[in-house]
Amino acid sequence: MHYTVDDYTDPWRTPETVLMLHGNAEAGAAWYGWVPTLARRFRVVRPDMRGFGASTPMSVEHRWTIEELVADYVKLMDTLGIERCHVVGAKLGGTVARSLAARQPDRVITLTVVGTPPPDRAGGDKLPALLDDLVRHGVAHWAGKNMAGRLGDGFAQEGLEWWTHFMARTALSTEIGFQRDIAYADISADIPNIRCPTLVVTTEESGLASIEENRRWQSAIPDSTLLVMPGNSYHIAASDPSACAQATLDFIDRRGV
Repeated sequence: MHYTVDDYTDPWRTPETVLMLHGNAEAGAAWYGWVPTLARRFRVVRPDMRGFGASTPMSVEHRWTIEELVADYVKLMDTLGIERCHVVGAKLGGTVARSLAARQPDRVITLTVVGTPPPDRAGGDKLPALLDDLVRHGVAHWAGKNMAGRLGDGFAQEGLEWWTHFMARTALSTEIGFQRDIAYADISADIPNIRCPTLVVTTEESGLASIEENRRWQSAIPDSTLLVMPGNSYHIAASDPSACAQATLDFIDRRGV
C-alpha cells in the first residue's frame, strides 16, 4: 500500500492524525484541496487503497471484502504507530470508513463521511451492464460519462477533464473487481455500532442520495450530525474541498476528544 504523509505542524508538537480514505477509481492525491487546511494542525495520512493509485493493482479474480479493506487500514495505522485517529472518507471511501469506525471503535476518535452512498445502496441490478461497459470501453469512458453529475453544474470543464484522466489511471482489473464486490456492499449492520462523534456531509441535490435518504441512516448513528451544503455535486469532497475541510476541522475542534 502506497501512502503519503503531510505534516506541517509545529515541530515541537505531537499532532493527532487524520486518516483520509478516498473513493472508487481515485488515490490519496484526490485530497489535494484538503491538505492546506488540515496539515497545519494534524498529521495527514493519505493512503492509496489497495489496487488504486500507486498501490499494487488487483487481479480480476481477487475477491474484495470490506473486512479486508478495514484490515488494510488497521495494518497501516499499526505500521505508522497510530493508536487512534480521526477518519475522513469520501464516496465509497466513506463506506469503508463507516465499517472501520464500527468494527474498530477504539481506533477512531471522530468520523467524517463526505458524499458517501447509503449503507444499503440501491442499484445493484445495474451491475452486469456496468461491468460489461467497463470491459468494452474502459475506465476512462465510464468516469467521463459520469463526471458532470459527480462534480456538479458549477465545476470547471478543465476540472472535469482532469478528474476523468485521474480516475482513468485505475487498472481495469482493479475497477472490475471493486465494482463487483464493494460498490454495492451492504454495511447496514455496522451503522448503529458507530459510537464515535460522526459528521455526515451531503449536498442539497446530490445525485447519490436525497437529504431524506441520508438522514435515514445518519440518524441511526447515535452521536451524529448531518451537514447539507448547497449544490448538486455528489462528490462534494472534490467539488468543494476547502469548505468540506473547514467543516471537518470545525467538527473535530468541537467533538474530538
